[in-house]
Amino acid sequence: MDRLLTRLCGWLLLTIGQYGFGQTALTWQEIRARFEASNPSLRAAQLNVEESRAQEITAFLRPNPGLTASVDQIDPFTTNPYRPLTSALPFGSLSYLHERQHKRELRLESAKQGTEITTSLGNDAKRTLLFNLRTAFVQTLQEKAVLNLAKENLGYYDHVLDVNRERYKAGAIAQVDLDRLELQRVTYESDLQTAEVNLRTAKIQLLNLLNDRTPVEQFDVTGPFDFTSLVAPLDEVRQAALDTRPDLQAALESIDKAKTDHRLAVANGSTDPIFTLDFARNPPIPVYFGTGIVIPLRIFDRNQGEKLRTKLDIDRSQRITEATRAQVFSDVDSAYATVNATVTLLQPYKDRYLKQAERVRDTISFSYQHGAASLLAFLDAQAGYRSVQVSYLNLVASYLQAANQLNLAVGREVIP
Repeated sequence: MDRLLTRLCGWLLLTIGQYGFGQTALTWQEIRARFEASNPSLRAAQLNVEESRAQEITAFLRPNPGLTASVDQIDPFTTNPYRPLTSALPFGSLSYLHERQHKRELRLESAKQGTEITTSLGNDAKRTLLFNLRTAFVQTLQEKAVLNLAKENLGYYDHVLDVNRERYKAGAIAQVDLDRLELQRVTYESDLQTAEVNLRTAKIQLLNLLNDRTPVEQFDVTGPFDFTSLVAPLDEVRQAALDTRPDLQAALESIDKAKTDHRLAVANGSTDPIFTLDFARNPPIPVYFGTGIVIPLRIFDRNQGEKLRTKLDIDRSQRITEATRAQVFSDVDSAYATVNATVTLLQPYKDRYLKQAERVRDTISFSYQHGAASLLAFLDAQAGYRSVQVSYLNLVASYLQAANQLNLAVGREVIP
């Protein structure tokens, strides 16, 4: 009996851990940490950087020396068949290519700059992925807010229906008015069902970005669904983008790499001598050695094509950098203007419209319940309040998405 109770308690604790603690809502920082730890696209970008670092090893390797060995004048038909190597002449040679004009160092420098570019491009991919993640996160917060509003509106309307059913029983309103009120409830039920489906869909999209297989019912997020009118000056935001944008950093690094590649192309046009060391036997000399040098004559091939290509690549990289810098300013200015425009629209909602819509709804509802307002005025007031609330939530979501767009344009979070 005791063992059965122990197992039952353990099963209950496990169930609570899975379904109770699993309901803990995650903040944006926790969502981002999970994303950075588990997203396969980010991991692939990290592996790409590691592959580029491996190429640095290859770039700095020295040329392998060469070994030549031979034996000449082997006589298998000698009068002494047991000594065919009597007249053999062994020969050996070692050779080594000596690279001049710092070719190895330039290859290593070019490979390291390639790693820097790969790192910046990986950060740029991460910037875009974080934008998509934040978009899904904001959408989930928006659908949660819309769902709560739908529940609130339905609860308020049910309270109104209960009051008017009592009025109908008392003979204060007609059957047709009560029917119209009850039929209007379908709108609020539809809003609730739509909000539940939209919230579930938003959570599924967010889980997909997290590469998470948690059931939707056990997954939730939390965070401020509001706006702030405090935005840094445009000049500061522009400068932050110039200092941070990884695609601009990659473009600047490409110029440095192009210059290094041109220096390497010039170096590769130089002659690299091959030093040799020979040793052999030549009776009556038992052992002798000699040295030599092989100098390729660069008469026709002096690497002219690569010299020209890399020189042109410097100009091309500079033009791409100028275009990227212009795109940075365009992205920042557009996103900054959108944020300010959204704040301009939101401020009167928060200062006046929300309170006015609630006051109108409550006043008309009170008047209708006491026979001082028509049913049409009551329904219009309900619809007006619902419309203002939904518009406000959509505007807040637009602000958060615009802030996300500005963070994308800058390359880091300037609006948390």
